[in-house]
Amino acid sequence: MTRLLAAFFTALTMLATGQAADAQGRERIGYGWLATNDIFGDLHDRWQTGSVSTSRIWGRGWTGRLPQGFGEVLELRFNGRIVSPQNLSRPALGDRPFGGALSLGLHTHFARGAMDYAVGVDVVVTGPQTGLDDFQRFLHDYLGGRDISGQVRRNQVSNDVNPELVMEAGRDFALGGNATIRPFVEGRWGFETLARVGFDLTIGQRGRDGLLVRDPVTGQRYVAVQGNEAPGASFVFGADVAYVDSSELLNRDRGIQLTDARTRVRTGVNWQGKRGGTIFYGLTWLDKEFEAQKEGQLVGSVRLRLNF
Repeated sequence: MTRLLAAFFTALTMLATGQAADAQGRERIGYGWLATNDIFGDLHDRWQTGSVSTSRIWGRGWTGRLPQGFGEVLELRFNGRIVSPQNLSRPALGDRPFGGALSLGLHTHFARGAMDYAVGVDVVVTGPQTGLDDFQRFLHDYLGGRDISGQVRRNQVSNDVNPELVMEAGRDFALGGNATIRPFVEGRWGFETLARVGFDLTIGQRGRDGLLVRDPVTGQRYVAVQGNEAPGASFVFGADVAYVDSSELLNRDRGIQLTDARTRVRTGVNWQGKRGGTIFYGLTWLDKEFEAQKEGQLVGSVRLRLNF
């Protein structure tokens, strides 16, 4: 494991500085991001309260489809996430602790026959060392919202560093009428350990010849490599269910009992202009993650890509 992590960090450093791209004939072929917040959804500030995912993609050009070779397309992935109890000032007994998590990972995308695969490793940093509790307090001071009490900050998820292995496999099936359905399976081990199965339905051109990356919180997929989509609107709908074995954000040592199954249902609309600019807005219903959670929640996701 030590050698694996050392090799991972070496490749990650080379890729981030451009050395790996130059040495192996790669160039940056795409960039994508997605911001999620419950204020964009049910207007509350609780549980999965906010996250940002970004991806930078390197490869030997882009032909509109994934190559067959493992490691030919590389993704540098960053994610920041804040989770919180329902009440930041006086949380109910048994509610989840406040937690901040920052992750950086290296992933590869490739194809085998009609199947697409994404495999990678993230390193996830949690606790006060991330500074996300201070960031949350800063946002609430200037934008409004409940103050984080001293008790909540003292009882937040502790400082730690955890690896997470992520694997996803999926296949697109054309349904006719410009519609595509994509069943997929996903597995995570480490920071969160779970197995997930689901599908994504797309009506329109979104991501048809590009590369889409899945956001870990909502399951929404965002464009990381732009394809040759025609201007206009497209619609997405998807759902998945996961068996969750463990999560560092919901530690059983605190007496928190995880729900056996975690369900997500999502929809969204993407609009693309004639010059390639895009606007995406999506809604995701997240099922309860732990037994003491009173109900599910609705979060919203946005992405803008403007060309002038």
